[in-house]
Amino acid sequence: MNHARPVVLTIAGSDSGGGAGIQADLKTITVHGCFGVSALTALTAQNTVGVQGIFPIPDDFIRRQLTSIFDDFRVAAAKTGMLHAPGVIRLVSEALKAHPEVALVCDPVMVAKSGDKLLKDEAVDALKTELLPLAWVVTPNIPEAEALWGHPIRSEADKTAACEALHAMGARSVLLKGGHEEGDMSTDILFDGERFHRFSSPRYPTKNTHGTGCTTSAAIASNLARGMHIPEAVAEAKRYMDTAIRFALTLGRGHGPTDHFAFVERESARYAVLKALQEAVAFFSSQRAGHLIPEIQTNIAFGLPFATARGEVAAIPGRIVNLNGVPQASGCPAFGASRHIATIVLTVMRAFPEYRSVMNIKYDPAFLERAKKAGLVIESFDRRNEPPDVKEREGSTLEWGTSEVLSKSDRVPDLIYDLGDVGKEPIIRVIDTDPLTVVKKALKIGGIRA
Repeated sequence: MNHARPVVLTIAGSDSGGGAGIQADLKTITVHGCFGVSALTALTAQNTVGVQGIFPIPDDFIRRQLTSIFDDFRVAAAKTGMLHAPGVIRLVSEALKAHPEVALVCDPVMVAKSGDKLLKDEAVDALKTELLPLAWVVTPNIPEAEALWGHPIRSEADKTAACEALHAMGARSVLLKGGHEEGDMSTDILFDGERFHRFSSPRYPTKNTHGTGCTTSAAIASNLARGMHIPEAVAEAKRYMDTAIRFALTLGRGHGPTDHFAFVERESARYAVLKALQEAVAFFSSQRAGHLIPEIQTNIAFGLPFATARGEVAAIPGRIVNLNGVPQASGCPAFGASRHIATIVLTVMRAFPEYRSVMNIKYDPAFLERAKKAGLVIESFDRRNEPPDVKEREGSTLEWGTSEVLSKSDRVPDLIYDLGDVGKEPIIRVIDTDPLTVVKKALKIGGIRA
């Protein structure tokens, strides 16, 4: 079987610390389903603390690398990173001019995360006049855009003006990245010569952002190689980077790297969560356990590792009903399918991240008695003690009640129950690390041997 992957070329320096440069690019290209090839422009002695040395590759050998690649591979997209000297920029530009079909992403690398200079001052003009006119997308951060534009960027008007100026230098599209700014959100601006597109994501409290520029440009190039239009390629790269930064790695003593594999692992985890939940529901439905289901019906939820939002918690749409004494799911597991039970999962996970599954069942003193005999840990909260401001916020009771219980314990209870309130049914919540364990625990206290 002839199975081809799009070929993406990275022309950049080597980062011995692995978080940026060629190393980051090849990881990113690979996880995007493309085949990475490379032309090294420089070697760096580098780690998370800084750059301890730079060894430039001779111009003739950079040219040989590019010739080797283009002679043998059909390159779909390319990205440039560290091009430290005017001569390097010129020879790279010459090679790329001969291949206008290649979707080029130019990352104007000037300074490392540590503050070390990676581009000579005299190379800036060559970058502007030789390489930018070839770029399908140029991806400067704020300091890089200031250096290329020649003016400070302090306002929204400055950002749009900088984008327009860089576009006028010849780049088809300009992606001005907002990572250097302050605020709760990080917003990147894409200008394609006609429209401005904005892509925002939460700003995470981490210093481990080494290599974000390299990784972003490699992701965009990979998406272009896969046939995406520029706005779509940038949007998908932003989504990928959001996950890579959110789950950044604490390695080394300085600015650690982002996790290039987090996005793939999260997508794989989504499948694993849905599969585990489906199996648990099927097992529950194979038992005559209708007596466990309350009037408000039952649901089982399972969160992704490190879930922080309801969309990262899977549950059963429409819940699980009692059909002639047998549990029957109203639908297949889906992310974002629950509000109430997902709230409990997220609240538990904030204190005990490995406990990612919760199931609600009918309140029955007999169930609690069996749980006590089995040695299970049981806790409860009283809705009557709920503060007025919490009661006024729709959906806040369960978060408050669960937090109240967990704040007084150094371990996760097996069960948390409440006796209800006016218009609120008493409910038991069963908690554990995974849904099948939760179901078996619920069946046990319901008097069913499974």
